[in-house]
Amino acid sequence: MDESHRGKAAEEGDSGPHSRAPGAAKKRDSSPDSEASPGSETEREAKKKRISPGEEMELAQLARPEMRGAGDDHQDEFTPKSPISMPYIPDELKDPTAYPATLAAFEEAEVKYNAKLRRRYRLFSLPREPEVAPSCLVHQRHLLPIREPAKKAVLRAAKSIVRLSSSVDGKPLASCCGLWIDWEKESKTGIVLTTAHLIRSKHPTQNHWEGTDEYNTKSNVIVHLLDGTTADAHYLYHQEHYDLAFFKVRVVEQVELPLFSDSVHCGQDVFRLGRDDHMNLRITHGRVEDRNPVIYERHHYMYFLHQKNDCLSHQKKDNYISHEKNDECDDDGGSVIDLDGKVSGLVNKNLENSFVPSCILDKCVDLWRKFRCCIPRLHLGMKFSSIKFLDPIQIENMWRMYKIEDGLIVKEVSKESHAEKLGICIGDIIERFNGERVSTTVELENMLLDRCRDHLDQGGQLNEKIDVSIQVFHAEERLRRNISLIVDVSDGGEVVKRRTYPITAIEGMSASGQSSQNVAGPAHSNKRWYWKPQKEEKCSWLS
Repeated sequence: MDESHRGKAAEEGDSGPHSRAPGAAKKRDSSPDSEASPGSETEREAKKKRISPGEEMELAQLARPEMRGAGDDHQDEFTPKSPISMPYIPDELKDPTAYPATLAAFEEAEVKYNAKLRRRYRLFSLPREPEVAPSCLVHQRHLLPIREPAKKAVLRAAKSIVRLSSSVDGKPLASCCGLWIDWEKESKTGIVLTTAHLIRSKHPTQNHWEGTDEYNTKSNVIVHLLDGTTADAHYLYHQEHYDLAFFKVRVVEQVELPLFSDSVHCGQDVFRLGRDDHMNLRITHGRVEDRNPVIYERHHYMYFLHQKNDCLSHQKKDNYISHEKNDECDDDGGSVIDLDGKVSGLVNKNLENSFVPSCILDKCVDLWRKFRCCIPRLHLGMKFSSIKFLDPIQIENMWRMYKIEDGLIVKEVSKESHAEKLGICIGDIIERFNGERVSTTVELENMLLDRCRDHLDQGGQLNEKIDVSIQVFHAEERLRRNISLIVDVSDGGEVVKRRTYPITAIEGMSASGQSSQNVAGPAHSNKRWYWKPQKEEKCSWLS
């Protein structure tokens, strides 16, 4: 990511929002700290034994420096309050039958005392017993070696995380987290990066490669800011393949911009951050897992692996260790950070605990900034898995027999694609892309983004076709070839269509009733098939 954008918040941090608002000193008299008359105090406590999350946020706002006028320059305006004294009855007056007036006076004084004390305990500096469970950085002893740097990292990164909610015609659509990636001082506007799940209106299948998801760019999106206020978000762009979305938000005060990690490696200690509906921070410890995506997942994901007890902080006390409950709150759109507080990825959870790693995220943001509303990617028309993530026994067998220990195994080829026309089949191995060895699908995604950037830098356009060079090893023929593959430059979600055909006759019989050897089906099966699908789909017995 452009260093000028990354460091912008740090350079302007001294001029942050710590100036006193005009007239703030006068507001002090109506603040929660001011003394009230005994009658009004008792009446208020009778009406309200506890405050709601919204009222708590209001009290927090009143306690902010710019709202209250706190500061060294206004020490002369401060009027000390009388100390709060706890009433008691001297031992010689404790007989209620002999001294009923003393007991009545004590009870009245005790009510006033408790009211004043409760009022003080509503201050932000004296938090009440939380309704949410403590985070993993408090009660998980196995995190003790990294607890202190982790706390610093979490508190630093949390400043850039907001919550968003969307609706259509007044009906809630989705809610998720997001992070600031830009802020302009002149226009007082910031850019929020989040998951496109926020505006996804239809998600009929878990198979992303079918391209059936629909997105409503006219959704009403609200950003919930850290100070308890909200702001309207204006849609800028979304990228369907990477499921990313960008929104512009008017925000007067300068926002904190995150730093992005240069690399993410398997086994690394990370923390997943998000916010609940009350803006409470959610913290989950885990480790990075790098593995092959399942057949319906995109290729650019890494995975967040966490233990059952590394729980989210938003769970209620009676069930906060429940793994099932944790999975319901996936912090979609939140950050995955390292122990330096840098963003290692953006949570983009589907069925798995997946996230977009910073190496992909960084390139996407830079492409969007440079070409404005465009994150192009090459569509190869194939799905892959990596040899690197196979069992070492399998890898060693490949090397012994075929001297192959690296590359991407073709898992599926889109029908009528150029790859299919060139004879690439399931089980073949892609060893090089444009002359460079490729080991994982994330590496391949980086190469696809880099090639697109070069294409646009050279004056190319979106939705054009270009040639790329690949080295393929045909597994059945045991033949290695260097071929030129024609691919599409697109910022849409790639669709890989499985080649299928319908069965319209009884197995083993042609339409005329005669035996046929061309009707697909298990040769040893005695089953009879009458299935006539309405559209192309896969026969259950072929899976």
